[in-house]
Amino acid sequence: MGQKHSKEEHSVQVVNIKRREESLNVYPDSIVNPPDRPVSSAVDSSSPTKAEATKVSDNMIEVVAGDVSDFTDGETKEVDVAEQKVLLVKEDGQFYAIGNKCSHYGAPLNKGAYCKGVVRCPWHGACFNIKTGDIEDFPGLDSVPKFPVEIRDGKVVIKADQAALASAKRVKPMVKKAADNNKSVVLIGGGPANVVCAETLRQEGFTGKIVIVSKENCLPYDRIKLSKAMSIKPEEIALRSHQFYDEHDIEILLSKEVTKVLPEDKKIELNDGSELKYDSLVIATGGQPRQLPIPGSDLKNVYSLRTPHDANSIAENAQGKNVVIMGSSFIGLEVANFMVGKAATVTVIGQSAVPLSHVFGPHIGQWFGKMHESKGVKFYFETSVKEFNGEDGQLKEAVLANGTVLPADVCIMGVGVVPATGFLKESGIELTARGFVTVNKNMKTNIEDVYAAGDIVEFPLFTADGQQVNIQHWQMAHQHGRIAGLSIAGKPQDIRSVPYFWTVQYGKSIRYTGYGFGYDDIVLHGDVEENKFVAYYTKNDQVVAVASLGWDPIVSQAAELMSKGGTISKEEIKEQPDSWVSRLKSY
Repeated sequence: MGQKHSKEEHSVQVVNIKRREESLNVYPDSIVNPPDRPVSSAVDSSSPTKAEATKVSDNMIEVVAGDVSDFTDGETKEVDVAEQKVLLVKEDGQFYAIGNKCSHYGAPLNKGAYCKGVVRCPWHGACFNIKTGDIEDFPGLDSVPKFPVEIRDGKVVIKADQAALASAKRVKPMVKKAADNNKSVVLIGGGPANVVCAETLRQEGFTGKIVIVSKENCLPYDRIKLSKAMSIKPEEIALRSHQFYDEHDIEILLSKEVTKVLPEDKKIELNDGSELKYDSLVIATGGQPRQLPIPGSDLKNVYSLRTPHDANSIAENAQGKNVVIMGSSFIGLEVANFMVGKAATVTVIGQSAVPLSHVFGPHIGQWFGKMHESKGVKFYFETSVKEFNGEDGQLKEAVLANGTVLPADVCIMGVGVVPATGFLKESGIELTARGFVTVNKNMKTNIEDVYAAGDIVEFPLFTADGQQVNIQHWQMAHQHGRIAGLSIAGKPQDIRSVPYFWTVQYGKSIRYTGYGFGYDDIVLHGDVEENKFVAYYTKNDQVVAVASLGWDPIVSQAAELMSKGGTISKEEIKEQPDSWVSRLKSY
């Protein structure tokens, strides 16, 4: 199986997991134990520098972070400033200081991936400019504060505005609507793509009218929390407040559904019979739950999960009940995680032999299954629900294709989504056979002044040689919105974001970057059973995706390398999982 290497006393397993059904029973017997050292010198593993703050004005303080000679180029350092954390970076002989908390969920940036000019969050891959603090890749909406740095008598001095220091987030300056600008941008859909697009337009100087049209009855929210915290209220996860949208002249129409797009007239029609004219249009309507023609699926307590109302209703009605979950992918497993300890029983029905094997491979997929089983979740694999039975209109049991009858008070159908693009069929906008909108590298459709973004699009992925792909990731939707906004503002940029996602189950967060579709091998280092591993997915002897648990920030480092056009060969990570990381310094 694995070979021994005397220098590091590691073994390595290259798992040949071909994309064929017969390969699903291939499991590695040995894997590489992780080294007991940091994976990169770019990661600040030292204790934070604590410096006494001196007040220089009512709002400003300053601290001495150390002697200039204490720092080397390419070094990042966390500095305590009045009990707040600041990231100090020396680059090309210059010092820069920005807030050390990622504006998304507060991860420490000094533990992330530093590459010339930027630092990438270790948890979810958001990327910040070290000179300005501006957010350049997502998730998250806000930048981080920046702080002036001076060199005095050989000392590195950080000056900080106390309000900026305390907030840890910074909204980029935005213009307001001007009375003499009659241009109008209409954004269909209330997800992150259109929120970012609207903010980008204001940040880039667009002073016309901006209208977001959403069929939901609440402000845009952090949708990915719905399967992880199902009792949460929409106002608790709103991306922005009513006050924010009002302050920046961004109009939001709630509970309005677009029924028709008429590009020749540059207008849209709504379900209440009204019309909206536009000069530029962005379509980002996301997905809608796939509906399966299962007898009894109209019974009460058979759910799809898409909105806060869905999540709240499921959480309320599942207490102490028998819960059946259709689908063993991300939504299904995250819902199972939430239900453990709340429902009487939790049962997951999956058509695959191993959960999530299509993404992570069978070995890591098997680990997911075992983790859930250890919490009391029961699985039925390679089968499906044939019908639902009920009494007085209420769900009572689920009958599987293999004949098994399960008690079921609540069922969640987590069987994927389809693009919500049915209203575009007669618009002239180019759709794929599966209903996705085709866009170019600037998020433009085939119709002038019409753009699309988020889960509904197929776009050219630069890390896949420009192949048109559909990627339904929270992070990618943000970047789509930014690119669309820049295009409308007359400052076009090509989409060059590297896919990045994560799943959190039972307190364990697996991160993933890249585009692994069609991978032919997996090189796995670490010990999956010990919850510490990094997996490299390779195609034609090149790494196309990386996943890890307990090995931060290697996924963020891989994302940063890929974003710079760098590659990782299969050969170089066979023996050492992190030999390539030092190349980040060369960009």
